[in-house]
Amino acid sequence: MEEVKFINQSTWKQKLNTYKKHPGSFLMLLLVGLSAVATMGLLLFLIAYILMKGVPHLTADLFAWEYTSENVSMLPAIINTVFMTAISLLIAVPCGIGAAIYLAEYAKRGNTFVKVIRLMAETLSGIPSIVYGLFGMLCFVTTLGWNYSLLAGACTLSIMILPLILRTTEEALLSVPDSYREASFGLGAGKFRTILKIVLPSAVPGILAGVILAIGRIVGETAALLYTSGTVAEVADSLFASAETLALHMWVLSGESLYTNQAYATAVVLLVVVVLINGLSGMVAKKIAKQ
Repeated sequence: MEEVKFINQSTWKQKLNTYKKHPGSFLMLLLVGLSAVATMGLLLFLIAYILMKGVPHLTADLFAWEYTSENVSMLPAIINTVFMTAISLLIAVPCGIGAAIYLAEYAKRGNTFVKVIRLMAETLSGIPSIVYGLFGMLCFVTTLGWNYSLLAGACTLSIMILPLILRTTEEALLSVPDSYREASFGLGAGKFRTILKIVLPSAVPGILAGVILAIGRIVGETAALLYTSGTVAEVADSLFASAETLALHMWVLSGESLYTNQAYATAVVLLVVVVLINGLSGMVAKKIAKQ
């Protein structure tokens, strides 16, 4: 114990001497610490504000199977959110991972085509969601004649999250050491088998991180779905039925002065859903990484 205390004291003395010699380092440490405290404080304030405003107004009527103007149930919106998320990921994840595998494994590194694809993906990531909504309305709702539907909203969201999944997956694949590939080739494995058995399992945590971010964006999206999926507060019975998601349901309630308390209660449920999705996805990623 005495040796540990002596080591800690000597470490602190070294840090103090370093800060005395370089005041700029201490100033940078102070600014970084204040930024971390401010960010954490703001996050805790938002969570506490939503819980204080919404938890007292959580009632059983908000989870009724059918929506009426009296109970303004959010259960149909929750079910539609699950459907929307599943369909969007079913479209975007295979396309994003496949494109990332081509860019990271098959295309020549430094190729101009690869640079153009990366630039386009980064550009698409910065486009406002309402632009995607207008595109989805013109393409899927009007041109293809799908009207306001679950499928139109899911296709729009899949285009929106595709650049995110592509870039995160590509970075995860590029982070896998080349020695893994060389060892697999040395044992006689082919290109496809090496990617399938060695590279992809090693990159799963990074890929799942991108999928988690994509899920969060889908669950919290409103502007794009306002022009594509519609605001019918019923459980979608088909892909071409209008579907209102949880975030869109909250936006509709907040726009009506009669249901402000219910909107806060919906925000609490939305917060819990996002936390649960992130927590479960993180647990899955850790288990896969250990294996």
